[in-house]
Amino acid sequence: MKMRSILLGMCLSVAFVSCKPSDAEIEQAIQEKLGDATTIQVAVHDGVATITGTCEDEIFKKNIEKSVRATKGVKSVVNTCELARANQEPAAATVIINSDAELDKSIHKVVDAYDGVSATVVGGVVTLSGEIKRDKLQPLMQSIQELKPKKVDNKLIIK
Repeated sequence: MKMRSILLGMCLSVAFVSCKPSDAEIEQAIQEKLGDATTIQVAVHDGVATITGTCEDEIFKKNIEKSVRATKGVKSVVNTCELARANQEPAAATVIINSDAELDKSIHKVVDAYDGVSATVVGGVVTLSGEIKRDKLQPLMQSIQELKPKKVDNKLIIK
């Protein structure tokens, strides 16, 4: 009777150990979960999943780790992903400034529609002078900004 119990226990132990997924099966399951995350690689050794590659941001990095950790057979996770933008400075937006000659022509077309307003252009800076009604100021400024000057120096007197 004791011998049967021992043999039965050994058989169950062997069956239990042999049911655990192999590292290759775990890797395959992880790859299926990650799908098209091509910047991420996962290697599994003895149930320990090591994540390498480049993550878009911290949230993405944590979500990948959580997904790998939830995979059957993974004992622990080592996440060595680097953040894509961690060492990069954001690119400066390109500022377009029109030439003085082009600005001068365009500015005078805009300013002619407003009585009592004059404009000069020097070095990309538009200087407005004269008088204007309060309700006309905003449309004038918007029209001038659309012409892309370097700066607008407003010396208008508001009536």
